Amino acid sequence: MNDHNGFDDNGVYHFNYSPQPIDPWDREQKTPLSPPHAPKKNRNGAGKAVALVLCCALAGGGAGVGGAALYSALTGPGGQPGLSQPGDRGEDDEDEGTTLHRSETDPAPVQVKQADGLTPMSLAEINASYADSCVCISVQGMVQQGYYQYQTSGAGSGFIISQDGYIVTNYHVIDGASAIKVTLNSGETYDAKLVGGEELNDVAVLKIDGVSGLKPVVLGDSDDLVVGEQVCTIGNALGTLSFSQTSGYVSSTGRSITMSDGTVMSNMIQTDCTINSGNSGGPLFDSYGRVAGITSAKLSNNGDSRSATIEGIGFAIPINDVIGIITDYIQYGYVTGRPSMGIEVATLEESDQQRFGWPAGVYVNSVSEGSCAERAGLKRGDIITRLGDTEVTTTNELSAAKNRYKAGQTAGLTIYRMGEVMNLTITFDEQQNSTQPSGGQGDQNVYRDPAPRQTSSGGYGEDPFGGYDPFSDFPWSYFFGN
Repeated sequence: MNDHNGFDDNGVYHFNYSPQPIDPWDREQKTPLSPPHAPKKNRNGAGKAVALVLCCALAGGGAGVGGAALYSALTGPGGQPGLSQPGDRGEDDEDEGTTLHRSETDPAPVQVKQADGLTPMSLAEINASYADSCVCISVQGMVQQGYYQYQTSGAGSGFIISQDGYIVTNYHVIDGASAIKVTLNSGETYDAKLVGGEELNDVAVLKIDGVSGLKPVVLGDSDDLVVGEQVCTIGNALGTLSFSQTSGYVSSTGRSITMSDGTVMSNMIQTDCTINSGNSGGPLFDSYGRVAGITSAKLSNNGDSRSATIEGIGFAIPINDVIGIITDYIQYGYVTGRPSMGIEVATLEESDQQRFGWPAGVYVNSVSEGSCAERAGLKRGDIITRLGDTEVTTTNELSAAKNRYKAGQTAGLTIYRMGEVMNLTITFDEQQNSTQPSGGQGDQNVYRDPAPRQTSSGGYGEDPFGGYDPFSDFPWSYFFGN
């Protein structure tokens, strides 16, 4: 064997190499860690197999050392992450360990603005400007079931419309509540009283006393909304995530939807802005930071189980549809010009129609003394089949037909009385109070169909029920109007 580098007589390459002590952590040391490369020679299949095994061994054995080196490169003194800012490394540092880079910028200031309907506002600006105008609402009530009473609780959202504490929300948020509390963005909580509200349009006005200088929202024009316009809402999502902001776009306008009690609400704003339980009653801000609608989560699935998986479809009540109601509640305590008939009614069951040969319609259970219904000639036992140009077979249809008129207007009335069809004329009174009392049985403009019950039997005689009166002496009232 030769003492110098080169091939011997058998064709085997030899080299002389004396390893020097090397500190593997000394990055300044430039001593090579591997011997000089030997000249390339042709390799056979066995050589490739050996090389493959060697590579695998190196990969497995080097994992521990490589991992330690990587940890050292990523950490500084005391094991802290070795982060650097752009520009910290010089041109000669390319062979150093891996370094994570982080960029720091000064946050852009968010301006607090007053919505003017002329200048678009960013989502951040709307939040900064009007989060203090939003409120969280919590309610408590009692439910009677047989001999027992149960306490109930709920949560919703609302928004401030005056400096002295008037607040707008959905009616279904406070329906049946015996106690209402309002929490401001500052964390202060106040007892609130119901000024007025109705289930028909799902809107209510609350008032908190002992406050001043609150920041009200700016009401916009819901007729100006266009499909594709960005909107957002701030509310008490799920009743626990207070003052959460979600955003989306106007998906459609003029939608008709069915509420959970069967009431049909038309002209609704559809949006993909996330509206969860607890967001009900919150403001829907347009792209100018104005309130264009009232978010509502009280929707009917119509028995369709698929609705539980539907995402990105929410609805809001256009502010233009309820602004007159809101201002009337504040100024008068009731909605002016609302028509009233002064009757108690119930929908006739199909079984009763077949039994007595009656037409489909709405049965008049009682007529208030001095009311427009009495002046028109309506009597208990009459069956209303048409109001104006609209045929009516249920109390909801009669309510919808009545609400197309204003107090003082006149309409034709078709009734069925003791086998005879009659035409009457009615001039509507003004409904003085459409607000459900706290803990009451239901809004006077919404009617639930009672289940008929058997009373005493008897001959037909002068009693059109022949002793069977499914509508008298019920423990609840179906008062139609005032």
